[in-house]
Amino acid sequence: MSRSRTDALLLIVFCGFLFFYGLGSFGLLGADEPRYAQVAREMFDRHDWVTPTLSGKPWLEKPPLYYWQAMVSYAVFGESDRAARIPAGVDAGLLVAAIYFFLRRFRPGSQVDGSLIAASCAATVGLARAAATDMPLAAAFTIAMLGWYAWHESGKRIYLCVFYAFIGLGSLAKGPVAPFLAGAIVAIFAALKRDWRALLRSLWIPGIVVFLIIVAPWYIAVQMRNPEFFRVFILEHNLARFSQDVYHHHQPFWFYIPVALLSLVPWTVFALAPVIARLRSAWSERLQAFSSEEDSWAWFLFIWLVVPITFFSFSQSKLPGYILPAIPAGALLATNYLAERREQQARVPIWLATLHALICALVMFGPLAAPQYLLRHRLVWDRGTMVAIAVAGITAVIVGIFLQTSSGFRAVRVLTMLPVVLGVAAILRLASPIIDQTLSARPIAHIIQNLSEEKFPVAVFQVSREQQYGLEFYLNRDTSRYEDHKIPLAGHLLVAGHDALKLAARGLAGRKVSLLTNIPAQNLDIYWIGPLAPQ
Repeated sequence: MSRSRTDALLLIVFCGFLFFYGLGSFGLLGADEPRYAQVAREMFDRHDWVTPTLSGKPWLEKPPLYYWQAMVSYAVFGESDRAARIPAGVDAGLLVAAIYFFLRRFRPGSQVDGSLIAASCAATVGLARAAATDMPLAAAFTIAMLGWYAWHESGKRIYLCVFYAFIGLGSLAKGPVAPFLAGAIVAIFAALKRDWRALLRSLWIPGIVVFLIIVAPWYIAVQMRNPEFFRVFILEHNLARFSQDVYHHHQPFWFYIPVALLSLVPWTVFALAPVIARLRSAWSERLQAFSSEEDSWAWFLFIWLVVPITFFSFSQSKLPGYILPAIPAGALLATNYLAERREQQARVPIWLATLHALICALVMFGPLAAPQYLLRHRLVWDRGTMVAIAVAGITAVIVGIFLQTSSGFRAVRVLTMLPVVLGVAAILRLASPIIDQTLSARPIAHIIQNLSEEKFPVAVFQVSREQQYGLEFYLNRDTSRYEDHKIPLAGHLLVAGHDALKLAARGLAGRKVSLLTNIPAQNLDIYWIGPLAPQ
């Protein structure tokens, strides 16, 4: 078997496992997953490729790329939570493939390392399994930035065309943030390299035309159908979200530093080492650092990593997934660092080997300890915890010892991928049933469906928005919320917080109330509320 076929098989196996295996092990989580999945379902059911809707009303928070992908997935695999998550996995696979082909062409010898490092970062694995818009943006943005640098290094306009095409797709994934970040990265790189011609030559009219051909049709069509689109999408969900804490996602300015470090796990130290080297070089040499094409590549990756993190640090609304477009740059920095050390036949420094071994140990400990933490919200020193500590300790010792051998840098890929695979397997096998029972609305919906085959109205009271949106997806029907003074007049099922119904007793005076069942794992009760008696 040829080397390229072996590489392809290796990547297919790893990405297939990391991105797709057990995709439906637990139900949709949070508020965004069920909302986005339901928006795509409504568009699919209406055969409408222009206006996203939720509960039949325009939902103009995000552009349609994820919704379009989910609609195709629903058409092929049926309407389910698994199908809703498949687009992100496909996008993550495209991201990894783009890194492989770029490195094979421009940095041969490091393509497998780079692909596997990018695929196995914690943020990549996590968001490749989410029905959300983060991975479509990250994949399009990564391919675009690789395309721009390929053009910069080779001068071939086809790569610049790729840049504009995928920035267009990024604009369809999350909006103007894609061209803004790309422009900022290219401009800063050109300024530091003192190559303003590269910036000017990047403004290529045929590429701009390609960008507009991809982006303009939907933006024009949705604005024509929904005159409020510009106000809702641009002013409220882009400018206002950045400048104000509109949706209660406020975090401190430094929030994305630990998020980035955790997102790069288990490769954090190998990405952090070249970042520190770039910062030292900038301080000591006053940015006179572009001595070679390899140095230029490292600086480009550094800028690509830092710009999105810095930009979103100024945002008043912060969510971890916002900086996903920066994570592939960190993975490529780690790849470049490892490749340089292998060429130099260097030994792994003790401090670096120790830190990496500890991170690999945490990759094993976290999934093994997760089940009891999810159940008890704290660690209990029982047999399970002791087993997790023992496995983590053994992992740390093995990884640390092998990294200290003469082939430490060459063995790091195998030593790291094994804990990643075992950790993901442990989460899917041990933690996913508890995640499903405690954090997803899927078991609640199953109970409701088993209570009655008739589609009675469903209401909620003192239930989180995450649970409400999840119920609406799994039941495929709207729910009423008592707190919003929307109590159905007809007989209906009520999902309420435990012992919360007495707070709504006044609004239910004269109606039959029957407790049907409890859901202790989520501290909920399900009631039958009889119809309002005629006056």
